[in-house]
Amino acid sequence: MSLLAPASLAERTLQLCALPSVIGDERAICDALEAWAKLHFGPGELHRIGHSLVLGKLDDPRPTIALVGHIDTVPAHPHDLSPRIDGERVFGLGASDMKGGVAVMMALAETLDRTSLPVNLALVLYEREEGPYAENGLEPLFAALPQLGKFALAICMEPTDGQLQVGCVGSLHATLVFHGKSAHSARPWQGENAVHKAGELLAELHSRQRVPVERDGLLFYEVMNITRAEGGRARNVIPERFELNLNVRFAPGKSIEQAQAEVRTLVRERADVSFTDLSPSGRVCLDNPHVQRFLRSNGAPVTAKQAWTDVARFGVRGVDAVNYGPGETSQAHQANESAPIAALTHAFDHLKKFLETRP
Repeated sequence: MSLLAPASLAERTLQLCALPSVIGDERAICDALEAWAKLHFGPGELHRIGHSLVLGKLDDPRPTIALVGHIDTVPAHPHDLSPRIDGERVFGLGASDMKGGVAVMMALAETLDRTSLPVNLALVLYEREEGPYAENGLEPLFAALPQLGKFALAICMEPTDGQLQVGCVGSLHATLVFHGKSAHSARPWQGENAVHKAGELLAELHSRQRVPVERDGLLFYEVMNITRAEGGRARNVIPERFELNLNVRFAPGKSIEQAQAEVRTLVRERADVSFTDLSPSGRVCLDNPHVQRFLRSNGAPVTAKQAWTDVARFGVRGVDAVNYGPGETSQAHQANESAPIAALTHAFDHLKKFLETRP
């Protein structure tokens, strides 16, 4: 049985969901978190950069375990209802992705005697995760606080259905532009239809199967998908330009440059290619001693992260990172998003036990 009443974690999650924090509008929630932090962290333990916070000692001789959570959400759905607790679930934008995780982080900071732990505990709460790689709020934190590059382990509290999800697939977006020649749609032979020119490539992608890649006994899947298409000027004009967005997800161990080369090989000379967003894959760090200690203390199931998360951003800086959080992956970005209350207490108990267990 949890030492923390489930109702308190549910209520904290509800309070966070009641604070709108759509990406780019995180000031209010960061102000509220900063006010809370001043009650629980001492002098020199609170660092605010923009609308992001780093809490805890950064010069402690003990190995530092960082709990990491973004405080922004995607935009609300038009028919989302007001945040509420209904039965065994908390409903609200960001409940699973990932204000429930932030609530667990706050409860651990309030409950644990951080001075007596075998590890040093730090919290990282940051803005602008739900957007382009280059605009992510972790980047200013790394620039301002180089101590973040010395963490022994970062645990990103992304929704993982209570599993320990290691590594992450990399992601890139490429704009493919097909060129043709406009003409009257009654006389298409006088032009060249740019949309039709894309047909061969679209057919190849339609029949392309996911590619399984094994890393340290875990299975990742490499996939390529068209996610946007735009072209045409009028209903009776042959389009002279057709633009596609190609999203590629690639397994740990493959570089961004290798993934780009695969895109160029696929497209060949059929379209112009430009890359618009490049996110590296995340290392599978099952060999990290703190990850091993987490598994020994809790026995949580281990799976591959078939998505991109900021574990990759930590990995670029040589910091091992994993994903573990109370949210449900199926609820992320959904209308009327919710999180199970039992999962909040489960994550709190597992993390508390891990942080208190001595090697």
